[in-house]
Amino acid sequence: MRSESLILAFDTSAAHCAAALLFGETLLSEHHETMERGQAERLLPMLEAMLRSNGYDWSDLDALAVGTGPGNFTGIRIAVATARGLALGLGIPAVGVSIFEARAEGLPRPVCIVEPARRGEVYLQFFSPEPSPPQIIASDTFHAPPEYAIAGSAVDLLADKGLQNLGVRYNTAEAIARVARRRLGETPSRPVPLYLRPADAAPPSEPPPVLLP
Repeated sequence: MRSESLILAFDTSAAHCAAALLFGETLLSEHHETMERGQAERLLPMLEAMLRSNGYDWSDLDALAVGTGPGNFTGIRIAVATARGLALGLGIPAVGVSIFEARAEGLPRPVCIVEPARRGEVYLQFFSPEPSPPQIIASDTFHAPPEYAIAGSAVDLLADKGLQNLGVRYNTAEAIARVARRRLGETPSRPVPLYLRPADAAPPSEPPPVLLP
């Protein structure tokens, strides 16, 4: 049995299809494609190609890691449903990782992760060092103690707050894989979407994948 784990991570919670392959601490491969739609059709071929190009097959995987949001509702469900199905078929664990945890990976604490939520709002979560509950607030009401730094995709919305911007250490898919690697010894639980706002009133033109209980 290998002493290190081979983890395939992926995320479709935003307008992209992203994946990474991690063996122990070593990033073997990473791929990111920007796309507004079509993730459901693109994801599995991307993952297959990533495994093949590195000389691996699905049966070589020790675990899967998947981004659980918050973000695009349909995109999150595509990735989570794919992770659940693959984990069941391969008999390996699937670890759900939020975008907050991914952005905070490798950064010093205390830090507040802020992500865009549209409508003048931001998603945020404080890490000091343990995480607080995630929340969604109006960007103009954001406040953090001065000892906090900020990081994430929405820091430009908070540039006038006078807080240090740490940036991020890893790209999304790699960060998801690294968070999952630390959790492999924990009691496994199936990944679930992280939603912080109700779905928009207008339904998507195509039905999303169904998540079984």
